[in-house]
Amino acid sequence: MMDMLAYCGLDCKECPAYRAKRSEDKYLQEKTAKEWSTAEWTVEPEEVSCDGCKSDGDLFKHCAVCRVKSCAKTRNVTTCAHCEDYKCDKLETLLDVLGKNARTRLDKIRSTL
Repeated sequence: MMDMLAYCGLDCKECPAYRAKRSEDKYLQEKTAKEWSTAEWTVEPEEVSCDGCKSDGDLFKHCAVCRVKSCAKTRNVTTCAHCEDYKCDKLETLLDVLGKNARTRLDKIRSTL
């Protein structure tokens, strides 16, 4: 399970970009691209494709440049919950956007360490 859990606590298997790639679901790609696009940041349907945060394959464009992912890889931790600087500013900023599920997963992992 940990291999499909992003460093930030998101479950890659629940992500529309991961699911769209696996199922080759063009409708899901189009729908997600519209939902994830903003005036400052456009997402094209073909960009809604990802093999998971920890893979060496395709990454959704945000995941490819994610500061949390980059930091966690550099620190060689399984998730941010495993990091000595857990709840750093980078992570907290991202978790504010991601919502409570990712935070809850990480807190649960942290409580078992």
